[in-house]
Amino acid sequence: MNDVPKNIKDLNLEDDFLFTKVMSDNGICRRVLEQILNISIKKVESPITQKTIDLLLDGKGIRLDVYVNDDKDTVYNVEMQRTKRKDLPKRARYYQGNIDLDLITAGKPYEDLRKTYVIFICTFDFFNQGRHVYTFENICKEDNKLILGDETIKMFLNTKGTLNDVNSDIKEFLQYIETTTAEFAASANNSLIKDIQKKVEAVKDSKEMEVEYMTLFQRDRENRELGREEGYESSIKILKLYNKGIDKKGISSELNLDLALVEKIIRNYESI
Repeated sequence: MNDVPKNIKDLNLEDDFLFTKVMSDNGICRRVLEQILNISIKKVESPITQKTIDLLLDGKGIRLDVYVNDDKDTVYNVEMQRTKRKDLPKRARYYQGNIDLDLITAGKPYEDLRKTYVIFICTFDFFNQGRHVYTFENICKEDNKLILGDETIKMFLNTKGTLNDVNSDIKEFLQYIETTTAEFAASANNSLIKDIQKKVEAVKDSKEMEVEYMTLFQRDRENRELGREEGYESSIKILKLYNKGIDKKGISSELNLDLALVEKIIRNYESI
């Protein structure tokens, strides 16, 4: 991320802050999900924007953009993705696993796990097939008609789609993600876009939202700086012990660091 923040007036829906604020509106969130999934949803409950799940002591926590339930207790996690990373499918898998851990407590039956959608809205075509939507469920390799039935669905939406694979409303919505302007909304046939634009303008015109946006930006920048500093200090400690003849497992134990991290730091050092 650039260390110079955008003006809040210049944000598009592809920016996390604006996206989460818009999707915190129950009505808009419900209608977006209805259009993406082509289903009817009576209501969505308690949108929790930027929900943090951090269940494992030494695990990676996740911060979810939008995390909601519908009237049938289906869970929807919607994420905005702007960077084309090769680990995106495994990121979706990791999110799914953490959501499942968040849904079920020790001793509870597996039946308590709910139907879950992990939806990534991407500003790139990860699979390079030209589709606007890629939907994945677990199916039998020997019989593609046989679905596992674990009720987990992962979807990757693509703003750069070229095929005629979705209806015009979805196409306009995906275009609007990157062109979040009053002019685009006014010319759109999708009435949802016009209502989203009203929410967008309300967020951008709010002094309270502007202060929150700048505060979050500053906090994230400080966290990144802290992470870089801590990473540097850990590397120095690892190499000092290594040069004293302590083996990698011993360093890992003494510094209470993951062995894989210790091995990576030493490997990089030796390759210089």
